[in-house]
Amino acid sequence: MPEVIFNGPCGRLEGRYSHSKIKNAPLALILHPSPEHGGTMNNKITYNMFQGFAARGFSCLRFNFRGVGRSQGLFDRGEGELSDAASALDWMQEINPNAPYAWVGGFSFGAWIGMQLLMRRPEIQGFISVAPPTNTEDFSFLAPCPTSGLVLHGSKDNVVDEPSVADFVERLHQQKGIAIDYRKVEGANHFFHGHNDVIIDHMHDHLNGAGAGREIRLEDMVDALAG
Repeated sequence: MPEVIFNGPCGRLEGRYSHSKIKNAPLALILHPSPEHGGTMNNKITYNMFQGFAARGFSCLRFNFRGVGRSQGLFDRGEGELSDAASALDWMQEINPNAPYAWVGGFSFGAWIGMQLLMRRPEIQGFISVAPPTNTEDFSFLAPCPTSGLVLHGSKDNVVDEPSVADFVERLHQQKGIAIDYRKVEGANHFFHGHNDVIIDHMHDHLNGAGAGREIRLEDMVDALAG
């Protein structure tokens, strides 16, 4: 997948982009966990989500927030990173002007940024939020949440406590016109060690139901792994 450099609000941003072979394909933007804790676009969950969207025929971008890798700038505790994400989506739309819609996926800090981005960009039709940091970050901006999506959380997450995620999901459930698909991954910790394939299975199952991109049959994935 080609390395790309595009302009962000405070300098160049480094990314990896996969262009779909499907004409007028949808877009997927994948956001990595906190740079304060070593998060980069090469994080395993971020990478696997990127690959999952690409398999469905999306044109996909993952990139390093400001101050990470070869991306210029300094960590800005969320505000600047949200601007980075908006610039990333702008860049994808410039080279895919006829894309019918977009999805955003994020892990931990990236999930928080992604949820903020979808509040500002009506072209985002859905989200995949893995281990959203509901116990440390403010999600009250989702009032109302403009679109449906999937929330994944590990049952043994010792970074983000399950009650805070459940409360967050319950508050979203009370809003009319959207559906939040909340799934707990049994035995998984915050980083989903040993459960990355399960994340992608849930992701494809949800996206199949949402009619997003090309359908991926879970039984085909199992057969491919077995073979």
